[in-house]
Parts: sequence; structure tokens; C-alpha cells
Amino acid sequence: MADHAAHAHHHHHHAVPATGMNRAFVLGIAFNLLFVVIEVVSGLMVHSLSLLADAGHNLADVGALALSLFAFRLMRVKPNEQFTYGYRKTSILVALFNAMILILSIGAILYEAIHRFFNPEIIPGGVIAWVAAAGIVVNGITALLFFRDKNKDINIKSAYLHLLSDALVSLVLVGGGILIRFTSWYWIDGVLSIFVSAVILYGTYGLLRESLRLSLDGVPENMQISALREEALRVPGVKGFHHIHVWAISSAENALTAHLVLGNETDIQAENHIKHQIRHLLEHHNIHHITLETEREQDDCETVNC
Repeated sequence: MADHAAHAHHHHHHAVPATGMNRAFVLGIAFNLLFVVIEVVSGLMVHSLSLLADAGHNLADVGALALSLFAFRLMRVKPNEQFTYGYRKTSILVALFNAMILILSIGAILYEAIHRFFNPEIIPGGVIAWVAAAGIVVNGITALLFFRDKNKDINIKSAYLHLLSDALVSLVLVGGGILIRFTSWYWIDGVLSIFVSAVILYGTYGLLRESLRLSLDGVPENMQISALREEALRVPGVKGFHHIHVWAISSAENALTAHLVLGNETDIQAENHIKHQIRHLLEHHNIHHITLETEREQDDCETVNC
């Protein structure tokens, strides 16, 4: 009878963001925090809700960047007997927390925006336009810092999308400020605030959905169990691939456990070769922590406590 307890462990350590990425987060935090101060001061001086709403949006992004940086630092902590994967999952929990905070901020902005729409205040559109123009520069430059690595980690992608959306929001605010300046349509300030809220909601929904899925050990996005099974079954010698479990260890690393069914005549050398092929295939799906338990066709899975 085959050795059903034999596990094949493969640990390929997916690189966490290096010093350059840490520097990108630090610069992003510094630039955006400075811009938040400028927006808050300007917004209070001219009573512009759209500037204050955008300041709240950018402040939430500063918090998100800071928490993401903290999570990446924790990812470098070595595993121990109590936390066998270290603190890698912190990056997923941080993404979930950031999404929840952003959604809560939308309610406050919308409440004041609706009130301001029906009770507009006289505000200088030129100030809004100039401050928003500075936002395009700040958010555009910091977004570029994350462009190269945006597809490597959910937190990096989140930072990139947030900063890019901030730049686009600032562009709209520039147009709104110019329009207010030449038309004196002060109700536009409230409309712009509602627009900012809609942008936050649109950008946050995807982050909330994916971070919630990963925190519940759901299968990572764009990964299908059926596709993994079909690919494994195409390897010569594989008779079955079942009891597949895939989950995220961190926002950048995934793990898989599965039962691999081989032919009765498969020897140890052939078994190891097949496992190597399957691991190689799974790595192309961004799965780097793999545990395979082997069976033979003659085995009854139920009787061996599969």
C-alpha cells in the first residue's frame, strides 16, 4: 500500500517589497500628508466642502499607505512555532480595514454634500482650481512610484489605484473650480463633493470584496479550482487531482494543498518527477507554498481518511 501520509512540501519564498518599495510608501505618505494640510487649510479658509471632502479622501489614503507599510514590515518577521506563516496575513487584514474606513468616510461626506447642495456658500473657484492642480502633480508623481509593482501585491495595487483616482478627482475639481470662478454657480461645490464620494465608493468596492474574500481564506481572485485541476490532469501519469484547497497566506503569496492520484505502477522516482512538474505549473498561477499528498488508483480515499 502506498504511503498516504507522505507530503511533498515546496516553499518558494515570494519576494516581499524591497527597500525601493518601502521608500515609495514613505514618499507617498509624506507628499500626500503635506497636500492634505494644504487642502484642509484652503478648504477652511474659503469654506469649500469639495476641498475638505478631497482632503478627507487623501487623509484616508495616507492612513492606508501607512498601514500598508506597517503590514509589509510585519511580513518580514520570521515565522515561529505560534505563527508558522509569520505575520504575512496582516497585509490582507490591513487592506480590509482600509476599505471599511473609506466606506465610513463616504457617509459623512455625502451628508454634508447634500446639505451644501441646497444651501450653497459663496466660494472662490480659483482657489479650488489651483489647490486641485497641485493635487494632480502630487498624486500623479506618487502613483508612478507604485506603477511597476502594482500587480505584485493587493496593497501595492490598492495604493496605485487610490493615488491615480485621486489625481483624476483633482482634475475634475480643477474644472469645477474654473466653472465656479466664471459662472458663480456655487452649488457645483456640493456636486463635486458627491462626485468625490462616488469615486471613493467605486474604488473601494473592489478592494473590500477581495480583502474580505482573502481574510476568509477564499480562493484568490482570477484563480479557478477547475482550471488548476485540469492543468494538473494534463501531466502524464496523473490519474486524479482532488481535495484541492487554495488560500492566501498574504496579499502577495498563495498556498495550496491537494491529493494527487497516481497509477498503481508509479515508482518513487516517477512520483517525484510528477510532483515537480505540478509544482512548476502551480507557480505560474502564483502559488508558492504547495503540499501534495499522494494516493494510488487502487486506494479507497474514504477508507484512508482522506
